[in-house]
Amino acid sequence: MKNAPWRANPLDYVIGPTDRDDFFANYHEAKALIVRRDEPNRYKDLLSIARIDEMLASIDLDGAQVDMARAEPPVHRDQFLFPGGGADRGAISDLYRDGATLILPQLHQMDAKLKDFCRALESVLSCHVQTNIYLTPPNSQGFRTHYDDHDVFVLQVEGEKHWRLYNTPIENPYRGEGFQSGAHEIGDPVESFVLKAGECAYVPRGLVHDASTAGEGDSLHITCGLIVKTWADLMLEAVSEVALDHPGFRRSLPPGFARDDFDRTKATAHFKDLVAVLGKELELDSAMDLFTDTFIRSRQPDSAGAIVGRAAPMQPGAKFRLRALAPWRLAENAEKEALVLITAGGELTFKLAAEPAIQDMLDGKVISLESFSMLEGGEAQETLNKLYAFGVIEPA
Repeated sequence: MKNAPWRANPLDYVIGPTDRDDFFANYHEAKALIVRRDEPNRYKDLLSIARIDEMLASIDLDGAQVDMARAEPPVHRDQFLFPGGGADRGAISDLYRDGATLILPQLHQMDAKLKDFCRALESVLSCHVQTNIYLTPPNSQGFRTHYDDHDVFVLQVEGEKHWRLYNTPIENPYRGEGFQSGAHEIGDPVESFVLKAGECAYVPRGLVHDASTAGEGDSLHITCGLIVKTWADLMLEAVSEVALDHPGFRRSLPPGFARDDFDRTKATAHFKDLVAVLGKELELDSAMDLFTDTFIRSRQPDSAGAIVGRAAPMQPGAKFRLRALAPWRLAENAEKEALVLITAGGELTFKLAAEPAIQDMLDGKVISLESFSMLEGGEAQETLNKLYAFGVIEPA
């Protein structure tokens, strides 16, 4: 998918012509952004109603891959799933005709284009990106008024959707801190707009909203959910690392602390002592490195061509380069006897003699088998094979 329109500048593909700096300075985690365009086919390379119809007819979906929703009357899962959990195509089609929204959650796990699009956005945002697909028939509403616990980009692919935005009862809610009907006051809409095909909206987490189909046609949109790590997550990790070196953090709470006659004087003093230690020793770098490595390892490698092109690294004179969007970080192992390349799916270990060639690759230079001539015997070929098999390099 080298020529996919989202590859060159993923964020611009989503929110352009809005400037990236403007987005992060004025909208990100703060307020909604509505991007107007006269480009109805902008997102058609990603998905279409016709492709969804084909998937539904040809793939045996189960309850984890398909869902349905309707604001009134609500839809229950036993209405469109067989007792064994498989999707009932006839029931889904009938419910859709009767105003229920068809949902394909996490479709990027099944669809190569959506997966590549998510991988491209992840390379910019350093967070997990997932897709949920919503296909809604005319004059229908899938969900009641609510907020999400993660930021979303809404890409309107076909048709139109009428959106209403309300207040933000909880700013930046935690993951899992969902909307509770009756507990959160909604009030009147503060903004109302129609999103047309080719347009996009950014809705930060915590912003209450609802949407219904506008016009006489069906509405298809892709919701890109951004699953982020927070400063609270980072701080907890940093505190944990300090606690490894200071037994005072690992002492149990005082016996009887839950009694109503417990005296907290000594506990308060100990707590302040621990806070003072944190003030002196809390560090960002080690915790940030851990989060960086964990994020990179948790990505799925792009291994396209690894099977059909399995012999590529063994072709005489074959040249390779770093695969586009491949995440990486270089690290030495504890004994400094090997080179560790942290990449999608885990980490690869190489002899230190391979470092110059691998550094050239990471710098964007073309490499070949001859680049590893400092390795002995078949180690050069094995190194090139491994880089190719794990999706780190691709033919130049």
